[in-house]
Order: sequence, then C-alpha cells, then structure tokens
Amino acid sequence: MYQQVILDHARHPHGRGLVDVAAGHLAGESHQVNPTCGDEVTLRVDVVPADGGTGPVVAGVSWEGQGCSISQASASVMTELVSGLPVTEVERLDAVFHDLMGSRGKGLDDDAEDVLGDATAFTGVSQYPARIKCALLGWAALKDSLARSGALAG
Repeated sequence: MYQQVILDHARHPHGRGLVDVAAGHLAGESHQVNPTCGDEVTLRVDVVPADGGTGPVVAGVSWEGQGCSISQASASVMTELVSGLPVTEVERLDAVFHDLMGSRGKGLDDDAEDVLGDATAFTGVSQYPARIKCALLGWAALKDSLARSGALAG
C-alpha cells in the first residue's frame, strides 16, 4: 500500500506551508478533517481570474496538515498535479482521482492513469475503504477552496 511515491511525498511534501495569494487573484481556503482517524488539512488556493476567453487558472496551492502518510502524500501529489492548470481541468482530475479511489485496487485505463501521473500510486489505497477517506481529504479541501474562491461559479 505504501509505495515509494507515497513515502517520498509524505517525507518531503510539496506545497506545505500556507502562502499568501497574489494581489488581484481569487483566494479560497478550506479546513477539512477526517473524523474517522483525525487527519486534517487546511488548504489555500490561488486562482488567476477568468480573462476574456480563458477560464480561471490555479496559480498555486498551499496547505498545512497532519495525519497519516496517505493523507499528507495525497495532498502533496495533488498540489503538484493541479498547479498551473485551468480550473476545468482540475475538476476533471478530481473526478478521475475519485474514479481511481472507487476502483477497489484495479486501477483505471492507461489514458486515465497517464492523466493522474504520480497519483496512480494511490491505486492500492483504493482497496481499503477506511484509507480512501485519507487519500481524498486534500481533494475535498481543494474543491471546497475553489468553490469558496468563486472560481467554480458559472
């Protein structure tokens, strides 16, 4: 279950440490707790507002948290994966990661796994229902942060 990617991200998390949002950008912050195990994360998203024909873009994600290797590594991998992407693409990645967590360890097709990159390391986690919530904690905080920022509206 604890593949090397998960261990590496848990030891050296990307995006850890809440960062102020750039002036003129949309900001959203969310605190999520997994009541089953006590894992928690506070996540802040920095979004470049929609400009003409382009939709909003995630400029950066920062977070603080505590908990198991899975929750911390998942937030780290997610941060790396979504930074710099349009919000519409982030929503698609969120859906694909949720599909992975519902795969019960079977994984997804090659195209979906290519999209997820390092996040496919969590395939084994999807075999353990109690651990799925750990892997999804950061993703829930991201989605809530994007909603709070106004980037998901319309």
